[in-house]
Formats: sequence, C-alpha cells, structure tokens
Amino acid sequence: MRERRGAVAVTLAFAGLVTCPLVGCSPASDGGTTCGTTRTAADVPVMIKVAKGNVDCQTAMTVENRYTTMIRSGQVKGNGGGSPVAVDGWTCQGYPTPELLRTGDTSQCRSGGEEILAVLPAPTPTPTAS
Repeated sequence: MRERRGAVAVTLAFAGLVTCPLVGCSPASDGGTTCGTTRTAADVPVMIKVAKGNVDCQTAMTVENRYTTMIRSGQVKGNGGGSPVAVDGWTCQGYPTPELLRTGDTSQCRSGGEEILAVLPAPTPTPTAS
C-alpha cells in the first residue's frame, strides 16, 4: 500500500510539472493564481501572481520578464524602475521600498481590470541553535 501511495504522489507531482507551464500553476492563498518564479532586475527571486482578472500565466511571466529587461537596460526612469512604463499593453511600476518591505510586492503590471504582481517569496525560518 505504501508503494502505491508513493507512485500516486510521484504521478501527481509530474502532472503538476507538465500542466503548470501550459495552463497556469496553482491558486494562491489570497485567491489569485501563482504562475511561477523569475528574478527582478536586481536578481532577487520573486513569484509572479495574477492578482486580478483572467490572465494566463504565459502572459503574466512574459510581461514581468520584459519589464525586468527594460529596467536592466536602463529604459525605465526612477530608482530601480519606479516610474510607470508601458509593456505590451500593460502599465508596469515598481513599488517604493517602504511598501515592498510591508507587503512583499516588488512590482505590479495592470491592464484594464487585470493585475499581475511580482512578490517576494515568504522567508524560510532558520532553525535556532539550542
């Protein structure tokens, strides 16, 4: 019985790896969809989430990656890309540091009523020495 459970777990994990890139990943705890991870212009890992609307994950990841490329190449004014910029019909903007530290959101891209967020992953607690 234990072997069967292990096989089922492996099968489900594999199905998730194959399906996520094709149709989006997982519902986020806040009701949005988590699409995957990428890195900011400062090479910090972030999770890309569809916070509002019906945006497919491929679009969300493409918009965020193009926004990051624009910041890296100096095409966005402001400290670290703080000014709004047009990216493929979306308006993207980085959050100021105080808000980033409060919420974990590093940037947002909006189009109509749809919103994509780049979010810092939750910190992993480190064990303390006893």
